[in-house]
Amino acid sequence: MQTWNQTAPIYQQLADRLAVQLLDGDPSEGEAMPSVRALASRYLINPLTVSRAIQALSDMGLVETRRGMGIYVRPGARAALLKSEREQFLQEEWPALRERLARLGISATDLNWESQQ
Repeated sequence: MQTWNQTAPIYQQLADRLAVQLLDGDPSEGEAMPSVRALASRYLINPLTVSRAIQALSDMGLVETRRGMGIYVRPGARAALLKSEREQFLQEEWPALRERLARLGISATDLNWESQQ
C-alpha cells in the first residue's frame, strides 16, 4: 500500500514516484506507460489525480500522449531526467548534506557506500 505525505500534493508525489521509475528504466524509452486507470488502481487514487501527474511528466518533456494509443516514454527522457535530478541534487541537496557531514565529523573515508555494512 502506498502512503502519501502532507508535504506536496498527491499528484506531485505520484509524478515524483513515476519519475524515479523512469530513471530506473521502467518503462524503457519508447514504451507505453501503464494506463491512467491502471495507475489509479495500483496507487488507490482518483484517475484525475493520476492525469495531473502524467500531465506534470508531459510538461517536463518525459512522456507524450499518442491519441488512441496511450502514454509513451519519450526518447531521451531518462537522460534529461538524470541531468535535471543531478543538477538539483548538486545545487540544493549536496551543500546541506556536506555541511551536516562536516558538522558531524564524517569524512570521505568514512563514507564507503560501495560496501555493505
